[in-house]
Amino acid sequence: MAEFTVNAQRFDPYKNFKFLVLWDGRVVAGVSKISPLKRTTEVVKHRSGGDPSTPRKSPGRTEVEAITLEKGLTHDRAFDEWATKAWVVGGGLGSEVSLRDFRKDVVIQVLNEAGQVAVAYKLYRCWPSEFQALGEMDANANAVAISSLKLECEGWERDLEVPEPEEPVIQLPA
Repeated sequence: MAEFTVNAQRFDPYKNFKFLVLWDGRVVAGVSKISPLKRTTEVVKHRSGGDPSTPRKSPGRTEVEAITLEKGLTHDRAFDEWATKAWVVGGGLGSEVSLRDFRKDVVIQVLNEAGQVAVAYKLYRCWPSEFQALGEMDANANAVAISSLKLECEGWERDLEVPEPEEPVIQLPA
């Protein structure tokens, strides 16, 4: 079976440097790094009294690891606004907050070299558990100021409705 069905001539897997992050139906500007999507299922070992000494193994609970998004500091307030939904400064009557729209579904799109969406993952019921508004500042460094947002989520899956894109043929001028 070919790894690519539409582009059978392609041998190389997709690169990890072209991607988009979306929530609330829009692209979040400037995301430069995403931690891995990872889930782990516990192994439950068991055996019956008459079984040989080798235990049987069954799947147990599945844990989904949090993901961290990093982006360069800009005027886009997407990280700040979402992280602030659970923490309000001087919020009037006390520490009451509305968690009505606290959870969001997030989409991560992996792009091919032509900038077409090749693979997408849906992350369900995400919420920010950690927010770093501003990373370390260093007058002697030559780096970009970074914000980060750690998201807890209740599961993720590959979006099977995203088809393999037909890669464009580029015509060079004669």
